[in-house]
Amino acid sequence: MTLLDGISARLVTTDRLTVNILERAGDAPAASGEDTLVLIHGNVSSSLFWQELMQDLPSDLRVIAIDLRGFGGTESLPVDATRGVRDFSDDVDSALAALGIEAAHLVGWSMGGGVVMQYAIDHPDQTLSLTLQAPVSPYGFGGTRRDGSRLTDDDAGCGAGGANPDFVQRLTDRDTAADAPTSPRNVFRSGYVAPDYTSDNEDIWVESMNTTSTATDNYPGDGVDSPNWPGFAAGRIGVLNTMAPRYFDTSGIVNIDRKPPVLWVHGTADAIVSDASFFDLNNLGAIGVIPGWPGEETAPAQPMVSQTRDVLEAYRAAGGDVAEVVLEGVGHSPHLESPAEFRRALLERIGYIGRPADPAPPTEAIILSSWD
Repeated sequence: MTLLDGISARLVTTDRLTVNILERAGDAPAASGEDTLVLIHGNVSSSLFWQELMQDLPSDLRVIAIDLRGFGGTESLPVDATRGVRDFSDDVDSALAALGIEAAHLVGWSMGGGVVMQYAIDHPDQTLSLTLQAPVSPYGFGGTRRDGSRLTDDDAGCGAGGANPDFVQRLTDRDTAADAPTSPRNVFRSGYVAPDYTSDNEDIWVESMNTTSTATDNYPGDGVDSPNWPGFAAGRIGVLNTMAPRYFDTSGIVNIDRKPPVLWVHGTADAIVSDASFFDLNNLGAIGVIPGWPGEETAPAQPMVSQTRDVLEAYRAAGGDVAEVVLEGVGHSPHLESPAEFRRALLERIGYIGRPADPAPPTEAIILSSWD
């Protein structure tokens, strides 16, 4: 595990599983919830992706990044997709309990956005704020109309059956090359970020992707045959099936009594979570990449961003506080691609910016020359 300066890793034993977390040197274990940030990564990634952000956040905050089951250094236990992402959100809850954290600000990226939304539904009093970075739609991934209604009874075209077998094999092999479109490195370049993004830490991001467990009941999971186009539907185990709409629905966040403030950050060049996602098989059918598409009436692309906006507007109308930041030309990873903008929006959301310093800094006299 490649760690940047000031970042350390340790294993935490919980009542559910052994969880790997990243922390910063010098962070106070007894920090209040108001000063505690918990970062949750997305699919085919790990806590390693958060390291640059962790380094850049103010030193008087406590910042923790958690590896979900089957990713990073956390134990690889089976994923029961019929619970949606509750296996993951329950694991987060058990990790926070083991760490003695009773409440915190939660930050979720992509699938992790769905995890923290589920956490907020189940534990609203322990959620001080939610930051959703390029989150999965509240109605899951694929197979729904704008109002969240499902296109088919079996969620055709959703779940693990859509995973590219060569990509899965390359994850298994911990491939770091760039010799095929299905290599983790090229999937990162084409899907996770906008085309103009470069980083000296790309090897770490690829390393993070390659921590993904490809065991039978982890990534991607099982698929089943379907009479509906494109011929498969979501199974019952594994990561990709957790986001099938028959199992996943976090739109209920609108109805929780205590509504934590929400920040939604997303980029206009996101290839994964979009109203025309290149990872949505119905959209790929519509643009001719996959043959036999039955048409817009039967298999429309999922309007993922519009669905999120609708649910968060309903959340606001029900009394919730929502802030949206749209980053032009940014892909699926705003915290990597526009770190200053993401950091500022996050600190504003948690109330850090504008909070008076305690203790107040000493007053300084500054002498300016006349030409200044």
